[in-house]
Amino acid sequence: MNFLEFEGKTAEEAIDHACVHFQVPQDRLEIEIISLGSSGIFGLIGGRKVKIRAALKPETETSLLPQATEILDQLLQKMNEACKINGAQEEDQIKLCIEGDDPGLLIGKQGQTLEALQYLVTKILAKQAKKKTKVVIDIESYRERHEQALIDMALKYGDKVKRIGKPLTLSPMNAHDRRIIHLALQTDKELKTKSRGEGLYKKIVIYPAKKKGEPGVLAEAT
Repeated sequence: MNFLEFEGKTAEEAIDHACVHFQVPQDRLEIEIISLGSSGIFGLIGGRKVKIRAALKPETETSLLPQATEILDQLLQKMNEACKINGAQEEDQIKLCIEGDDPGLLIGKQGQTLEALQYLVTKILAKQAKKKTKVVIDIESYRERHEQALIDMALKYGDKVKRIGKPLTLSPMNAHDRRIIHLALQTDKELKTKSRGEGLYKKIVIYPAKKKGEPGVLAEAT
């Protein structure tokens, strides 16, 4: 905190000066007394003023976890899904975990339903709270399992590209999944990866690094 010094004939007067300077009430200030001062001889001569140090208290940010949980619960109710939601708020994100009888339905094909729920909760929360907050929604550790499956796939096709010496094109993926593929292979000096296509879902091409330029013939990964 950045403290400033203020003086007054009394502690109350010094604090008032601090409140005026920071334009906040006293309860918003962190205050330390430096000197209580003195009245001097006969209360007139040689008196010293009261001296204080004051700074703004850090603002405690209201948790958006209850609000995010309620938004997700309402969406699930509209889907006629009776689920339990467990949540936690970290410094930079809110994580909501769903417990339900039919996780497959809420995950959807390639996680598309789960991604849609996450997108909606994030957008609605940002509109209500008037601030952007990252929201991650998971069910039965799907995201962790999905990420590991993507890493395994990247390594598998990376080995195949090195074996056959030809590039392979993976199925279209969203930006999050593509990033996992790129990161999984970025330390392999024998391979290069590049996203191709338009829109949200693009294909990743894995090709041998030793070939210069963009390969002309691409094989679809199977």
